[in-house]
Amino acid sequence: MAYIVIAFLALTSFILRKLTLVAAITATIVSSIIYLGLNYVGLEMLGAFFMLGVAATNWHKRDKAINNTNPRDAGQVLANGGIATACSLLALMPAFSIYRQTLCLMAAGSFAAVTADTLSSELGMVYGRRFFNIISLKPEEKGLDGVISVEGTLIGVVGAAIIAFTYCLNFSFSLIFWVIVIAGTLGNLLDSIIGATLERKHFLNNNMVNLFNTLTGALVILGLKTLFHSLTIS
Repeated sequence: MAYIVIAFLALTSFILRKLTLVAAITATIVSSIIYLGLNYVGLEMLGAFFMLGVAATNWHKRDKAINNTNPRDAGQVLANGGIATACSLLALMPAFSIYRQTLCLMAAGSFAAVTADTLSSELGMVYGRRFFNIISLKPEEKGLDGVISVEGTLIGVVGAAIIAFTYCLNFSFSLIFWVIVIAGTLGNLLDSIIGATLERKHFLNNNMVNLFNTLTGALVILGLKTLFHSLTIS
């Protein structure tokens, strides 16, 4: 049933021009690996990100500085879901099976980061009041790389919290909820910092920035778990 739902959603995304054909195939493979490695919790977090992302992208399009109606390509799918897929692949390996819970948590951190970034970018352009460069703090036009707003950043925190809530629904609510929120928020902020520096100078493209965003979310989780080894992961 899970694979039928995955294939249906990918086909629907292609028909609705949310994904290119190659991206839809890539998304099917990525989703299947995440399901195999992390079970339903992985699919639920992926689904939450996807639905929130689509809704935020389509919300008040005319109020945004950038209105790109082109479907997402395979590179964007991998940039957003590649780290979670890597965690899932490791979880499938016998040598890493004992770390399955940690890998699932790292995937949650990556999804929290990319969800925070997507919501803060898309909805921040709608509800933001003052836009400024995250490095210089000087006012700049909304939609530019590295430009944020307080409202958008807070919306991003809410996005990370939704992923944390989804994760905790499958296990239990504890301090780990806030760890995921922190990981997602830090990933989002780093995304903006890289956008204001390396992306503006064309050293990195948007897909690479998104990949660093999700990687940061996962590594923050790993770092906090290592630092506070007595933290209950459940």
